Amino acid sequence: MPNVADDALAVEDQRAPEDLPRAPDDQPETPQDPPGTREAHPETPDDRPATPQDEPGTPHDEPATPQDPPGTLHDEPETPQDPPGTLHDEPATPGDGPVARDEAADPAEEPPAPKRVPDAPTAPARLSFPRRFGAVFGALPRRITDAAVLAFALFTVIYHAGFLAELRPSVMFLSWLWCCGALAALAVVLGVVRAVRRRRAAPVPPAAPAEPAPAGRARWWWLAVGVVTAGLGIAAAVVAGMGGLASWWVPTGLGLAASVGAALLARRAWLARTGPPEPTATGWQALFVLLVSAGVAVSSLYMARNSKDDVFYVGKSVWVAERDIVPVRDFLFTENVAAPLSTQPPTASIEVFAGALARFLGLHAADATWFVLLPALAVLAVLALWRLVHRWAPRRPVLAFVVAITYLYLVVGSDAALGTFHLPRLYEGKGMFVSAVVPLMWVYLTDWFESRSRWKLFLIAALSVVATGLSTTSAIILPLLVGAAGLAMLLVGRWGAALAAGVAALAYPIGGVLVSRLVLGPVATAGGETQFFDAEGTYRRTLLVGVLGVIGGLALWLAPLLVRGRAPRLLAAGAALTTSVLFVPGVLEALAEASGVSAVLWRVPWILALPGLIGILCTVRLPRLPWVSRLVGLIVASSLIFCFATFGVPMWSRDSFTEVAPRPLWKLPQQRLEIVQWIDGLPREPGLLLAPSTLMRVAPIVSSRLRVVMPRDGYLVEYDQNSDFVRDRQRLAAFADGTAIAPDAEVKASIERLDVTTICVYWVNLEAKAALKRLGYEMYARRFAPGAVRCFRQP
Repeated sequence: MPNVADDALAVEDQRAPEDLPRAPDDQPETPQDPPGTREAHPETPDDRPATPQDEPGTPHDEPATPQDPPGTLHDEPETPQDPPGTLHDEPATPGDGPVARDEAADPAEEPPAPKRVPDAPTAPARLSFPRRFGAVFGALPRRITDAAVLAFALFTVIYHAGFLAELRPSVMFLSWLWCCGALAALAVVLGVVRAVRRRRAAPVPPAAPAEPAPAGRARWWWLAVGVVTAGLGIAAAVVAGMGGLASWWVPTGLGLAASVGAALLARRAWLARTGPPEPTATGWQALFVLLVSAGVAVSSLYMARNSKDDVFYVGKSVWVAERDIVPVRDFLFTENVAAPLSTQPPTASIEVFAGALARFLGLHAADATWFVLLPALAVLAVLALWRLVHRWAPRRPVLAFVVAITYLYLVVGSDAALGTFHLPRLYEGKGMFVSAVVPLMWVYLTDWFESRSRWKLFLIAALSVVATGLSTTSAIILPLLVGAAGLAMLLVGRWGAALAAGVAALAYPIGGVLVSRLVLGPVATAGGETQFFDAEGTYRRTLLVGVLGVIGGLALWLAPLLVRGRAPRLLAAGAALTTSVLFVPGVLEALAEASGVSAVLWRVPWILALPGLIGILCTVRLPRLPWVSRLVGLIVASSLIFCFATFGVPMWSRDSFTEVAPRPLWKLPQQRLEIVQWIDGLPREPGLLLAPSTLMRVAPIVSSRLRVVMPRDGYLVEYDQNSDFVRDRQRLAAFADGTAIAPDAEVKASIERLDVTTICVYWVNLEAKAALKRLGYEMYARRFAPGAVRCFRQP
């Protein structure tokens, strides 16, 4: 592959950076150094804290010049400043021979003339207003997402503290608003102080570049390793994606070999220090991304995908908004009396946030969730995806971003497709976790690995708090993701960085799980084992099958060879290696046995940030052929989008169970919503409502006081299946649905035990209507077609 070819021609030095000999910045290598020894460069941002003269991510041998103002992207050869044939994303090394002469050479190979050093801009105040504005605007996606992470992490901490103190959600929300306002004012003050100090600071000329290192002997056999690795990855993707071509051991073995090869190549690239500097987004790129995110947010208002889990997530927000109480026990079948679902402990804060927001704004909780919160979450999810693509893509990040967004819109359909968990389910915490937290965690880990900045480490810790507040799934997926990153760091001997990242990312989620389990007890066996998918089934559910499955496999096993050098490539290789190990037959079974939560283990491929990796497939480059590479990238992108449109199910299709309306609407079947709202307006005695199951799933979303017999049958698995609590509900639900009419005596006994006072059935359910008349019920309300319903009560 193209990036592999560049690495194969790089200087070979397998020593760790800390073992390299040190020399002063202004002294060339001494004659006593043996041939092939690299010069001891000054400490890079990977080895020391950043200073005002050395911004994080900037190589020490590339001084800023007037021709390269801040905000210029060095990884896109399409910029006007780059003559044809120049590729800045992976500087060639002196040992590249003819390749280094044909492509852009590293600035360290040709020491600049002394007259350029005093002219280099060192103070931001020297930049023209348009350039400063472009730099500030280009940083907006980063600033918006970082601010959102800190804000929601703060609310989650306040919620958990207030939860223990039994504070009302409204008090938590007001406290959060005051804290956010104070922190925002403090940030503005600190920003002004830093700007004043920066303006008053005397310009410091950049350090003179070091002398070039002597050319090392090219290891051409690394090119063969890259080619073989790419071939293995392609073969594994084809066999795994098409399905039925061979035993699952075949794609597993091929993929594992490809991921090992990618890890070795990434390790060599790291040790050879051949990676480009951290990219900087331009104002035009940020403007495009913000416009796309706004369009995605608007489209979220007009699409509704019915989810059975909404009765829990949105129903909890409705309860909080209407009662200003955090339900610590069951709120669906009982009035906060029965034990809560063991798989859903009250550690997630997103539903409480939505309910408190609705109460603060004076809105119905469903309105606040779907018309206020969902568009904001859509913007953040799109910006998070952009940050990952821009951080990891070696070139053409905008094109890769467009491909990734297209994938999310055109590949929905399946209940486990990643597009299903994006727009249609972002308001459910797990949707936001996979769509925003996972990409941002990879970005933060990349930044931490390269800069060692304490601020980046703090962001990792804050994002882990956000993950805890979004979904209990984070307790399973986040350790796997951080473990993959730690494995990558250990490959190059960065034990300290791996340990620090692991502690920052896992301390809060694991602590939350331990506390919840100590208080609530272990996960119920029935609740944790309702379903399980082995490695092959997990691949087909998440990465899909057929042509789309092949594309998913290419993203898994081929993208690590294409991403930006050094830290991004190393982390991508760690993710691919970890996922490949999890796909080995028997590994998921062992993990399910150890954790007891087999029902969610099919989500382990979420650690890949798959849409971003799919987009990066179009960044392929052919060495020394820049114009051909651009054409190939466009062809790959067009082919991917064509496959999405041909073999995928778009988000607006009926086959994806999504309803598109000409106006903003609740994410529910509209006819069912109208029927339930009609029932809610009827005069009713206190007690439970019995209605068809499809209507009872909607009732808790309309009102927390519209108590029903069966909110969702799937939630009964954690209760005693032989108890009257379960059997009465199952018997009455089947009676109202018309699927099984029990004897009159059994129906009457169940009605009395559950205190059912209102019964509504569809008019076509003749057997149920006849049974109710025999039991002495009278019809007191009727609704005509469409959705004809008859309601009964005791006279």
